[in-house]
Amino acid sequence: MTAPADLPAPPIAERRPSSRTVHGVELVDDYAWLRDDNWQAVMRDPSVLREDVRAYLEAENAYTAAVMADTEVLQKALFEEMKGRIKEDDSSPPSPDGDWAYYRRFETGGQYAILCRIPRDGGDEHVYFHGDREAEGHNYFRLGGATHTDDHRLLAYGLDTQGSELFTLRVRDLETGVELDDVVEGTTGYGIWNRAGDAFLYGVRDENMRPYAVRMHRVGTSADADVEIFRSDDPGKFVGVGMTQDRSLAVISLNDHESSELRIIPSDDLTAEPRLVAARRDEVEYDIDRHGDRLIILTNADGAEDFKLATAPLAEPGADNWQDLVPHRPGTLILSHSVLADHLVWMERRDALPRIVVRRLSDGETHEIAFDEEAYALGMSAGYEYDTTTIRFSYESPTTPSQTWDYDVETRERVLVKEQEVPSGHDPADYVARRLQATSHDGETVPITVLHHRDTPLDGSAPCLLYGYGSYGHSIPADFSVVRLSLVDRGFVYAVAHIRGGKEKGHRWYTDGKREKKVNTFLDFVACGEHLAAEGFTSAGRIAAMGGSAGGMLMGAVANLRPDLFHAIVAEVPFVDVLATMLDDTLPLTPPEWPEWGNPIESREAFDAIRAYSPYDNVEAKDYPHFWVDGGLSDPRVTYWEPAKWVARLRATKTDDNLALMKINMEAGHGGKSGRFQRLEEYAEVYAFLLKVFDLA
Repeated sequence: MTAPADLPAPPIAERRPSSRTVHGVELVDDYAWLRDDNWQAVMRDPSVLREDVRAYLEAENAYTAAVMADTEVLQKALFEEMKGRIKEDDSSPPSPDGDWAYYRRFETGGQYAILCRIPRDGGDEHVYFHGDREAEGHNYFRLGGATHTDDHRLLAYGLDTQGSELFTLRVRDLETGVELDDVVEGTTGYGIWNRAGDAFLYGVRDENMRPYAVRMHRVGTSADADVEIFRSDDPGKFVGVGMTQDRSLAVISLNDHESSELRIIPSDDLTAEPRLVAARRDEVEYDIDRHGDRLIILTNADGAEDFKLATAPLAEPGADNWQDLVPHRPGTLILSHSVLADHLVWMERRDALPRIVVRRLSDGETHEIAFDEEAYALGMSAGYEYDTTTIRFSYESPTTPSQTWDYDVETRERVLVKEQEVPSGHDPADYVARRLQATSHDGETVPITVLHHRDTPLDGSAPCLLYGYGSYGHSIPADFSVVRLSLVDRGFVYAVAHIRGGKEKGHRWYTDGKREKKVNTFLDFVACGEHLAAEGFTSAGRIAAMGGSAGGMLMGAVANLRPDLFHAIVAEVPFVDVLATMLDDTLPLTPPEWPEWGNPIESREAFDAIRAYSPYDNVEAKDYPHFWVDGGLSDPRVTYWEPAKWVARLRATKTDDNLALMKINMEAGHGGKSGRFQRLEEYAEVYAFLLKVFDLA
């Protein structure tokens, strides 16, 4: 289909060419004016956006609304379907901590979580944070961390009401509900309490939105008096703060995408000098937890590409004292670990499938928790407590709604504590989930998770939505989603391409999809689309590709590479102006992400590699698929002007009449709208677009 003839023409951004020379190459940017140079202020207060930019973005939104007006009934139907699969008055299983058990629940019609606790041995519910009431008067509302003191007396919580990920920390009396006078602005969103419950550590963002320091706030004092505990002046490293499972140590982290450095502070004295665990080494990552007088360390040191677990004395934790506890096993990637009083528990992945491993620390006796489905997702939480034998894990698959289990690591008994309800009904037998393997350009096999209705014909006639990400080592789980069923029930095949740049097949899978090898990510995705077509799940030209953020960059790259393979592209908050962004060291994520993409300022090789695939820089005069592109005005991760510039260049360059729609959320950031049903409205709009362009609306 093409743009309806009775609608006004799409907005055409004014071409205002600007140029600069980098590494002897002239870079021409026709749409640089769409960036407000005072972007830091816009992140904090979107109302200060330059008027010509605002007018253009609002015109884009009005055009998209006009084009999509004929799908309003469909959007409402999709929304009601999705909402009907959600238990509105849902709640999480209580998680015990001392005399209390904490949980969150939702009310019917409510958008936001209500935080509650009950006495551990039974009693009346105590609501201590009512998200719907707190959100009143805010167009955007996001709760960050909500951490209670060890004596369960106070709560520190963070709020973001712009979508810019700048959180204000506040303190509340848990017994009375009284809000204390403590207000700390410009934080990363959560506080790490000391043992006494009268002070907490928190992360601070600088003027360019980067977390660069840790400060300590003492309850009852002004934030102006807060003490700086640690800071980094390296814009390429992010500073964070956390805590060991036994709550005895606060942990300050300094890291980028391929190295880390940790410092520890006793939680009973947050003013103590942070003690270095091990000095940063290039391409060496590590994380820690505590067990008595030793640390248990997850690391890729000493060539442990897929990570290993080591121990070191707490008194002398330097790398020279690390001793292997769980040696490196190539192809088995250790993802995370938690330490209980008597057990070590870790998550690992092999052949793109996760499992949980438990080891008794006294004698090393070890066992696994694994499952038999072709594709599934697994999550694990150690909960609040340290001296316990119970962990909580979740299990789901593309056909199986989420199950939450309590598991006794000593007796191996598991108890089902919650099963996701689908109020409108769900029969797993109506659906088929498969794990396929595509062969990429260099012979690598790429896993694909496929979901389709059992009645969908596999003769090449079905439309397919192929999702991908492939960056930062982030793996896409084979999970259950009530949302995607609205497409699957209408005959779509839903597929996830587990491409390089993630860690589905180990750490090498990640490194083979970054920097100079980034093209593998794109070619893997194309190979997955071709394989699905060859196997009859769909056909070339019947595929919609979808990805967000760095996955949106993937969308732009494959649209340039193989526009004939895809009928539509959905690019959410897409990182598409890669070269210009990586050349701008004032932007929030640029210096910390040079290890991921390369530094084109210092390296001509990195400059050439990025320039060769950067979606904005490689738009050509040729036919393209239909596009749905969205962004967020206060997004600090992928700034709004990236999708705006890209769509402007697409419109001015491409040779087809296919739709190129853009929607910028003027009241949200990277994650879109904040309410749980508001997010469904966004899904319904995107799915209506897909059904429209596939002539299935």
